Amino acid sequence: MSGDARNFNNMETRAVIKFFFLQSKAPKEIHAILKETLGEHAPSYATVKYWVAQFKHGHFSTCDVPHPGRPKIATTLEIIDQFHDLILEDHRISAKSISEQLGKQVGSIIHEDLNTRKLYAKWVPKCLNAD
Repeated sequence: MSGDARNFNNMETRAVIKFFFLQSKAPKEIHAILKETLGEHAPSYATVKYWVAQFKHGHFSTCDVPHPGRPKIATTLEIIDQFHDLILEDHRISAKSISEQLGKQVGSIIHEDLNTRKLYAKWVPKCLNAD
């Protein structure tokens, strides 16, 4: 086996499966060919069968689709300062309006980073002191 055969990525493997599918080969035949060519680096029969089913349903893209999920949030000092400034300007501001203005997740920043909580419709520090 050549060194190139082991370096197949998922998109290339799917393209090969698509090629054999378009030649009307069955999933078992495709898997056998891949197993013979790639050896232990060949995809499993279940994977080949899955991709053949995708192609049968008309989904011919071999690329990975983006997966929806929770957005990645980076909390920086600048963002925390923006939140803090908004809260200092108006203590009665709601978390929803802060979110609309800054377009960020507000819950963890307000409660954990700024260490404040909503008390009688005002944002106040959890630990009240002279400041």
